[in-house]
Amino acid sequence: MSEPVMGVVFFRPKATRRVALLATALSLLGVVALSTPAHAATETTAAAVFAIDSPKAAKSLMIDVVHAGKRLVAVGDRGHILYSDDQGATWSQAKVPTRQLLTAVFFADDKHGWAVGHDAQILATTDGGLTWTQQFQDLKREAPLLDVWFKDASNGFAVGAYGALIETTDGGKTWDDVSDRLDNEDQFHLNAIAQVKDAGLFIVGEQGSMFRSHDEGQTWEKLEGPYEGSLFGVIGTAQAQTLLAYGLRGNLFRSTDFGSTWEPVELNATRGALEFGLSGATLLDDGSIVVVGNGGSVVVSHDDGLTFSVFNRPDRISLSAVTAAGNGNLILAGQGGVRVAGPTGAEPTKQ
Repeated sequence: MSEPVMGVVFFRPKATRRVALLATALSLLGVVALSTPAHAATETTAAAVFAIDSPKAAKSLMIDVVHAGKRLVAVGDRGHILYSDDQGATWSQAKVPTRQLLTAVFFADDKHGWAVGHDAQILATTDGGLTWTQQFQDLKREAPLLDVWFKDASNGFAVGAYGALIETTDGGKTWDDVSDRLDNEDQFHLNAIAQVKDAGLFIVGEQGSMFRSHDEGQTWEKLEGPYEGSLFGVIGTAQAQTLLAYGLRGNLFRSTDFGSTWEPVELNATRGALEFGLSGATLLDDGSIVVVGNGGSVVVSHDDGLTFSVFNRPDRISLSAVTAAGNGNLILAGQGGVRVAGPTGAEPTKQ
């Protein structure tokens, strides 16, 4: 099986977008990305190597971008973590004790946040993303963590390659491997975890794997999903029990019963068919949903995910994540770094 990622075909029997993206990025740096799975999350100790300050960091590969209160925080290549206090107009580089690729970031409030990445690394901040410390890493696992979610400043989960599911109940002081809570004998990569309103937690991964929890992650139910290809992300909508799952080749599905049943969402681009995988999504304050993907695709829904408008950016640069800028615009993250776009995904002056 092969998957197009950032214009590169990545051959691997169990490839997923974030894992393939990670491998592609690291191969460009001359680093081996993945090998065999490890079964125990053994914490290892290594001297901290801080990310190098770079004036070009905001233009380098960025994988995720979120809000820490009004501040924007983005994570990506070479351990770069950036923050902006002016709605994305300018970016500053945080002090970060790693040079590994970071794949996801999540804030429980405006101060407490976590970032995850290669070497099963987990970083934490208590000052809104200005400075970071390493809470956990597992060099023996030789595989990345791919997403992170926290209920509050104490309780959270991280998911990743080879079925990794790890949990903390003390803000990250300790992390426990709880992968055995999932019925995932084949150790499918877990790409994303999200909360669904008035329902619980939901995980998606490779080969269409889906898991849901009604009790905040203590027990999980394996579901038969609507798609056998890789799912790269999941997001809860503003409506109870309702969520979207998205992935390879522009496949997008909607459920109104917490994943028991699904309906495909058709995406018809005005400037050609949607050709590439969908990689990241955000829920805006007004209930609108924005999903982005490889090939510069930006798809927007104003009806809780029933229908979407599609805009393919002329630069065709692959996008990995999106969030609100705070002034009606969007912040896009991906192959070309972080940039400001208008509400449709076009340049702000071309709306």
